[in-house]
Amino acid sequence: MKDNVKRVFYVRYVAHPCYLDIIAQRPEIRLDKLENDAVDAAEPIITAAHAYQIGSARDELAPRFHARRELLVRMPNLLVVSTNGAGFDTVDIKDCTDAGVLVVNQTGGNAEAVAAHVLAMVLALSKQIIQTNHALRRGTMRDRTVFMGNDVKGRTIGIVGIGNVGRRIAELCRGLLGMQVIACDPYLDEKTIAARGAIKVTLDELLRRADFVSINCPLDESTRGMIGAREFALMQPHAYFITTARGFIHDERALAEALREKKIAGAGIDVWDKEPPPVDHPLLQFDNVLATPHTAGMTREARANMGRIAAEQLVTTLDGKRPPRIVNPQVWPAYAKRFEEAFGFRPAG
Repeated sequence: MKDNVKRVFYVRYVAHPCYLDIIAQRPEIRLDKLENDAVDAAEPIITAAHAYQIGSARDELAPRFHARRELLVRMPNLLVVSTNGAGFDTVDIKDCTDAGVLVVNQTGGNAEAVAAHVLAMVLALSKQIIQTNHALRRGTMRDRTVFMGNDVKGRTIGIVGIGNVGRRIAELCRGLLGMQVIACDPYLDEKTIAARGAIKVTLDELLRRADFVSINCPLDESTRGMIGAREFALMQPHAYFITTARGFIHDERALAEALREKKIAGAGIDVWDKEPPPVDHPLLQFDNVLATPHTAGMTREARANMGRIAAEQLVTTLDGKRPPRIVNPQVWPAYAKRFEEAFGFRPAG
């Protein structure tokens, strides 16, 4: 007879305490917590684990706990890796797929928060709120007309990746602000993008036309380094670059150079190669850069939503049902076979 205990662990924290409350309602699920510095104590827990609830912020999770081959070989029973957020920087999708491990994320759970953050950056940049704030605090305000802003009505926002977050940005910018919306997304056709409130264009066309460029795609091998010196050179001198996606999608040095040479008007940056960035980071030296420390998706409501979605999806998965947010669907046959070997029945779907 198969052991009915389903073992789950996490490192440091989960998205919200409601995650713990939901899991606690299922007595057959054992949930263990580890710390980043756990070594000997971690081994029996990870060896027995069927599921790993993993943090999405790579710099908050010790590299030894990133879901890569080195860790996976020590986890023979692992079936599922579930991220705390929409991103999966801490997960090597290929390594998990090769190991027959299903990866799920919580995409859409913080879409409202991230879209509002992008909207705030659009308004703050266009109205030069950052510069006037600095000038007032430094006592250097002399002529307020120097900080003349621009209306956003009728301007064009280009959205790179029009998924859950991107479509909400499109809705807000078009409906609330009266902006034109164009989008680049290689996974969606023209009709689908139109249904999400935008006109489909290529990346190069988007960069040439947009007054605001918003990056909202996941970080993977196809998007790593996607925005570099060539791409910034395509943008208009009055345009703004905004990213709330993931570090490493854009080249930070190339962005600093574009700002230094006034090839673009400014930037709103929420994600960094190293998080948080050091105080002497070149991009933090520009008054026309609005910088936040990967907080776009952090609202009380979003965190509660992410915790609830993560717990409910993991319970669904461990119950033998097909979860709704699979990152690597190609692994399903291998995963289903391993699930049956572990629990004595094959998952549905």
